[in-house]
Amino acid sequence: MQIYKVGGAVRDRLLGKPVTDIDWVVVGATTEEMLAKGFRPVGADFPVFLHPKSGEEYALARTERKSGRGYGGFTFHASTEVTLEEDLIRRDLTINAMAEDDQQNLTDPYHGQRDLEARLLRHVSPAFAEDPLRVLRVARFAARYAGLGFTVAPETLELMRQLSESGELEALTAERSWKEISRALMEDQPQVFIEVLRECGALKVLMPEVDALFGVPQPEAHHPEIDTGVHTLSVLEQAAQHKQSLTVRWACLLHDLGKGLTPEEEWPRHIAHEHKGLKLIKAVNERFKAPKDCQELALLVGEYHTHGHRALELKPSTLLELLQSFDIYRRPQRFEEFIAACEMDARGRKGLEQRSYPQADYLRGAANAARTVAVQPLLEKGFKGPELGEAIKRERLKVLKTYKEKA
Repeated sequence: MQIYKVGGAVRDRLLGKPVTDIDWVVVGATTEEMLAKGFRPVGADFPVFLHPKSGEEYALARTERKSGRGYGGFTFHASTEVTLEEDLIRRDLTINAMAEDDQQNLTDPYHGQRDLEARLLRHVSPAFAEDPLRVLRVARFAARYAGLGFTVAPETLELMRQLSESGELEALTAERSWKEISRALMEDQPQVFIEVLRECGALKVLMPEVDALFGVPQPEAHHPEIDTGVHTLSVLEQAAQHKQSLTVRWACLLHDLGKGLTPEEEWPRHIAHEHKGLKLIKAVNERFKAPKDCQELALLVGEYHTHGHRALELKPSTLLELLQSFDIYRRPQRFEEFIAACEMDARGRKGLEQRSYPQADYLRGAANAARTVAVQPLLEKGFKGPELGEAIKRERLKVLKTYKEKA
């Protein structure tokens, strides 16, 4: 039995980055031997075990063969005869196909260290094209390591293009796709994830609604970058730079989908794009089964982001409707995330990245003012049922009028 550290832990150590998760591969062992040493089995489809003390994953060396469509369409074979090199060749990228023993002696049969130095994301073997999930994974790695100068090797991008055109991407489950998308959005440069997907043709398969934004112009006076797709990437980039949450980043990606529906004869204006985009946002949410908080914020930001930008001009009644839509009294955090998404949208414009966004403090102040209205005095006056709701609304409108006058 020989045990090797593999994959990301080796890659990140060589890059000088902190190592968090460690994966191990065991060569020359049987399931029975692992169980005898106290390892706990966790893999239903292939033999993966948890270490009895550290809880880290140890997998028996295995080979795989394509046997069906999609991510799960593989037959695995694990035995004591499978070599380390045979296990490594089934991996996606050369930089993830390295191993080291307990003395840090490197096993690198597919030149991963060379590609690390060349800053290249290159596939290990032609078998890369058998797994459609790898299109998303490579795009995610591109987003993670773009700051270090990494790019996708042309021959790998070509394989990704072939996969995108093959129909295999449609075989991916919503859960697997969302796992990669959500992780990619939380990388340092999530806009690179979208760029790579677009470059290999995967974006128009997975998110045609986002792909349709590229080439759609906006008024130059408000959007010096003009192109709606470019603007969307810039908004996502700003969200990452400002360390926004996944919910905010997802909303930033989808906020302008309605502009992809504007007839060309109306360009560069996009009348009522906020409402037109809601059905598209809903479709993308459902396609990937995004978590409920991501779905809700994306729809709210899509519908109301222009209200956020015009906050200082809104009538008190419109401002109250906006606050009510977000249920600011029971869900204050969601309104904060809305404000954040609006600010990222405003900053995601060429040359305006550093411009201040006074609307943010104004909206927070309005929310705080509305929250000062106490219900108890109205109950004591005898209001109840629908009348109580109307009385609360009147009081909130009154404080918002005062707030607007003083602002």
